[in-house]
Amino acid sequence: MPRVAVPVTQITRAGVAAPTETNGDATNNHSVSNNGRMVLLVRNSGSTVARTVTLRLPGLTDGQAITPRTVSIAQATSRYLGPFPTGDYGDSLLVDVDNAELKLLAFGI
Repeated sequence: MPRVAVPVTQITRAGVAAPTETNGDATNNHSVSNNGRMVLLVRNSGSTVARTVTLRLPGLTDGQAITPRTVSIAQATSRYLGPFPTGDYGDSLLVDVDNAELKLLAFGI
């Protein structure tokens, strides 16, 4: 199946309503439209263990896949991640989650 798209909410000076979180999908994972000025908010809704979000980097270096960036999200906490330069992360940010307890929001700045 294709990755689950996370909608990007553009932040404006007039303000925007809080968007609905995208539930983590550890089977299909996620993609986010990336223009280099996007920030992710990842919330661990679980109360027992830390969860991991993995940010995949496209391309190769010397014929080798680039090691993905991983971030641990402690139980019952949130982390803002980004921005993600398109030269490094591409136009579509690939986001993997290890559990459905991770909830995702994306904001354009």
